[in-house]
Amino acid sequence: MHCERGTDMKRYNRITPEGTRDLLFRESNERKKVMATLRSIFEDAGYNYVITPGFEFYDVFSSSELYFPQESMYKLVDDKGRILVARPDSTIPIARLVATKLKGFPLPLRLCYEQTIFRKNPGLSGRNDETMQSGVELIGDSSFNSDIEILKLGVKALSACQKKNLRIEIGHVGIFKLLMENIEASDDQKAAIHEFIAAKNYAALSSKLDKLKNDRTTALLKELPKLFGGKEVIAKAEKIFSDYDVRITEMIEYLKKIFCELKKRGFEEYVIIDFGLVNQAEYYSSLVFRGYIEAVGAPVLSGGRYDRLLRDFGYDQPATGFAINVDLLTYSALKEEENSRVTDNGNLRIALTKGRLEKDAIKLFKAMGFDCKNLEEKGRKLLVSIPNQDIDVLFAKAADVITYVEHGVCDLGIVGMDTIMEKGGTFYEVLNLGFGKCKFSLAAPKGVDFYSGYSTKRISTKYPKVTRDFFEEKGMDVEIIKIEGSVELAPILSLADAIVDIVETGKTLKENGLEIIEDIQELSARLIVNEASMKMKKDKIDSLIEKMDRAVNG
Repeated sequence: MHCERGTDMKRYNRITPEGTRDLLFRESNERKKVMATLRSIFEDAGYNYVITPGFEFYDVFSSSELYFPQESMYKLVDDKGRILVARPDSTIPIARLVATKLKGFPLPLRLCYEQTIFRKNPGLSGRNDETMQSGVELIGDSSFNSDIEILKLGVKALSACQKKNLRIEIGHVGIFKLLMENIEASDDQKAAIHEFIAAKNYAALSSKLDKLKNDRTTALLKELPKLFGGKEVIAKAEKIFSDYDVRITEMIEYLKKIFCELKKRGFEEYVIIDFGLVNQAEYYSSLVFRGYIEAVGAPVLSGGRYDRLLRDFGYDQPATGFAINVDLLTYSALKEEENSRVTDNGNLRIALTKGRLEKDAIKLFKAMGFDCKNLEEKGRKLLVSIPNQDIDVLFAKAADVITYVEHGVCDLGIVGMDTIMEKGGTFYEVLNLGFGKCKFSLAAPKGVDFYSGYSTKRISTKYPKVTRDFFEEKGMDVEIIKIEGSVELAPILSLADAIVDIVETGKTLKENGLEIIEDIQELSARLIVNEASMKMKKDKIDSLIEKMDRAVNG
């Protein structure tokens, strides 16, 4: 085939790779200011700058694969055939640096950095794979004062860059770890429990734990993600965990001590306590914390104590620290300067899935006592308000509901579990709304023994991720063919051996000569909440969730 020189040969010479972008004048200058502010704060606090290579051997991170899955790393091979990775994290390379280059230095070590990290994000997610981080590490000190020093420094750093609202949430991952040691469950079950607690997915967590031995430990795990808020949460935790395990009592007491010290220093208004803060539980050992600011739908600061990490490099020392996402701070500063295209009236914003779920959601709002006239008579409007409730409702396609909530332009969303399972995302899944019920099922031509034979099966579906996850769990190789329309046609036309699809009554399957081989997952509508909104607008969102829960469950 003839290609004209200079066309296809250089088709990518004018664009940047997915997950990267150019920064121009205003954004570059703002980022420079943010970094200069953070650098000044860290250096004034006695922290010394270090820089680690942009590329590390894969072995540096291979023992930490639970923290950073290998599929999230950019890899290449050097001239000796060794696997390298573009730095996906700053703390682990600094742990390597300390263990190999600074082992004889007086402790504690106070180190800081500003450098890019590289992690693969889902395509078309609006997230960059290249992120500028600035952070600190305090190594060789396990004292209470070192935890306070790091927390105080984190608050100071965010306050200097974000004059408006900010929140620091603190938790103790040791409580979760100890509870998990006391349950009889498989590794897969424990991984699911971890995921559901981190996502505040109360319904799925309860369902998963109900399948295990019903004892006090499972009851406490159900309560863990619900224990978040102000100082009143500590008193509630003390009561719930009373006489359970002296080690947990000590952990709660430590959190209480941390909170009281932060209060003494004038930080009480910033602090939220979250016993369900269990993200990267394998990475951290005790105190964990995150920072949130206004107008950003994700944590801008993440940190905690990682007393066991340096052991991977032969140097057993306690350590604590945090990393700040400089790009998100820059975005926030720019957004604050310019007039938003959508005026922020302080209302909660709910994204609602168009179609059948929309009708059921309006019924739910009516049951909550809301005036739904604007929703029912919206015409072609995509954003309307609920009178006297300080709530705006946005109408969108199911997948877009998740996008809007994940990016923080909507605080909450009502969306089907099918979309959540297929699209994924980072948000809290707080309530099973009970409507829009159906199920994912595997179906094949009637009378066919689907699981017989040795050939690789071909599966037709609109939901490739759900299908892949289902068969991977079975340890079964399949070939997946994505179909956008009527998947029932694929077996009829001999394109596929079976289908994975949403089933309500099974009538369509029956009329096309198919039968259910196996049910995969019961589905219904869910209420999801943006992670940052849950912290920044807690009282409003808690009140709305409580009203919804009463209307759904009585």
